[in-house]
Formats: sequence, C-alpha cells, structure tokens
Amino acid sequence: MNTRSKIATARLSLTSLFALLLTLLVLALPLSESGYAQSGGVVPGNTQGTSADSDFWREIRRGKQGTVSIPDKQAGQLIQSEGDSWRAIRNGPMVTWGGWALFGTIALLALFYAGRGRIAIESGRSGRTLERFTDFERMSHWILAVSFIVLAITGLNMLYGKYAIMPIVGDQAFSSVTALGKWLHNFLAFGFVLGLVLIFLRWVRHNIPNREDFVWLAQAGGLFTRGNHPPARKFNAGQKIVFWMVIICGVSISLSGVSLLFPFQTTMFADTSAFLNSIGFANMPTELTPMQEMHLSQLWHSVVALVFIALILAHIYIGSMGMEGAFDAMGSGQVDANWAKEHHSIWVEELERSGDLPDAKAAAQPPAE
Repeated sequence: MNTRSKIATARLSLTSLFALLLTLLVLALPLSESGYAQSGGVVPGNTQGTSADSDFWREIRRGKQGTVSIPDKQAGQLIQSEGDSWRAIRNGPMVTWGGWALFGTIALLALFYAGRGRIAIESGRSGRTLERFTDFERMSHWILAVSFIVLAITGLNMLYGKYAIMPIVGDQAFSSVTALGKWLHNFLAFGFVLGLVLIFLRWVRHNIPNREDFVWLAQAGGLFTRGNHPPARKFNAGQKIVFWMVIICGVSISLSGVSLLFPFQTTMFADTSAFLNSIGFANMPTELTPMQEMHLSQLWHSVVALVFIALILAHIYIGSMGMEGAFDAMGSGQVDANWAKEHHSIWVEELERSGDLPDAKAAAQPPAE
C-alpha cells in the first residue's frame, strides 16, 4: 500500500472514530439529564459510599460540627436545633402562661379588694408615730424597688411589646423605645444587685422564722377577718415570705442575668447540674454547649422574672392601697402608733421594754428645772 492510500485510510479511521464519539455523546446527554433530575447529581439510591443522605443530615440536625478556619468555632455547626426548641418554648407556653399568671394575680387582687376593701386602722389614727425604718433602710428599699420596676417594665416589653405596643405606636417608635429599654435593663441591673445586698444585710436578722409566724399563718394574718390581729415582731410571717422570695428570686435572676450580659463566659447550668448530681438529687446533664447555656439562661431569667413580678404586684398592693398606713413605713419612715400595735404588737412591746418609744423616752428624761 502506497503512502497516499495509508493517509486516506488513517483519515477514514479518525473520521469514523470522531463520528462514533459524537454519536455516543448525543445519546448520553438525555440519559445524563434524566439521571441528574432523578437523583440530584448523586448516586441513585440516596447513598454516599457507605452512608445514606438521611444519616448525613440526621447527624447535622443533632448538632454535628465540622471544622472551620475562622476564630468562631460555632460557625462549624450548620444547624443548631436547640434554637427551634428555645423559640417554641419562649414564644409558646412561657409567654402564654406567664401572661395568664400576671393577669390572674391582678384579678385576684381586684377580687380581694372588692370583697375585703381597704384594711383600715380599726382603732383610728392616734396622732403619735413610731420610727419604722431609718433613712438608710428606706434608701436601700427604694434603690431595689425603682430598679426592679424599670427592669420589670423593660423586660415585659421584650416579651410582650411586639404584641401589645408595636401595633399601637408603630415599628419605628417601638424600635426606639425597645433600644432604650435594653440599655436601661442592662445597666440598672447593677443597681438592683446593690439594693438586694443592702436589704439582705440590714434585715436578714429580723426575718428568721419564729413560733409567732405559725400563729400568724394559721390566722392568715387577719387579712380576711375584721378585728383579728395576730401578734408579730418587726416583720410578720407574710413579710418574711416576701423577703426570702425576693432574696431567692433576686439572686437567681441576677446570676442568669450575668450570663446574659457576658454571653458564652459562664457555665451556670452545667455547674448546677453537677452539684445536684453530687448530692444524688437527679441525673442532670453536665455536658452543655455554650449555646445551650445561653438558651437555658434566657428561659430561666424570663420564668423567674414573671414569678417575681407576680409576687411584687401583691406586695405593692398591700403596701399601698390595700392597707391604711402601710405606705408610711417606706414613705416617711414613721408609722402611726395604733397601726403598729395592730399589726406588729410584739415589736411595739420590745420598743417599750427597751425605752425606744417616744413616750418612754420622755418619761425617762428628768423634769426640767
């Protein structure tokens, strides 16, 4: 075969090979598109090597983390499922039941006022007063009270503001009010802690339970019956309950507030669970992620706050419109002598024995020459 014939044969072979490849490519394109549409570009059967797609996504859903090169290692977690649970609890039962608890407290106080009326000083005002609280004690109380009221209002705005306030004032005004409220909430929290420490140090010795408290509780403090005034020291059993509830709720809400002010820096719930496990209380989880700690802190902070607010609503009622002469104790620090004898008879007797009553002091002084 001469050279010309060999070249012609080679050209024919190359042409045939190209035509065959082109034919195969044309035939393969529809099959490829159909397979991609059916399987999304992965191996049919939802398998990736030895694991299925469902296994892969199930692990991600459970919080499986990958590796990232940026400082924020939490970015390696594609799906953070606890966030769904947190949102469902916060926007569901917590907001609903918390609202009913506050509404129920106000309704019960209104019913009590309608049935009992204002608790009056039955023997009338005497015109003589006793010092109930010093200036320092009243200052400590009002530091705690004012900061608590601002914290309560701004906190309730965070929970219910978008439902109750935003539709009335509009998005822009609500945004400005909430931003200011958040700033006040963060910084007045330190005033609340200060007031909590001051009242604890000043009044803890007066709030130790004693046997008179059982008598007071058995008679419900005489709140439901006229003319019934069970004996009490400087603080009666009801005031002692409020005091210890304020201390317990105040400490708890302060600790969870610290974890929210300084996020991802504390392990309060993991440490608490470890302590409970050490005393055999329960089998509590101790391995919590920083995000789980934040979720629990926020939920706990809100739940305790709602209980706290309901308690203080009752305290405000009885200390103002609910009982005649009660507000004077924290207003001027001076209470009417008859009010003191009716509600804190043992305390008045102690003042008489110690010579701290105004009349006793006057009698102890020698007559002027």
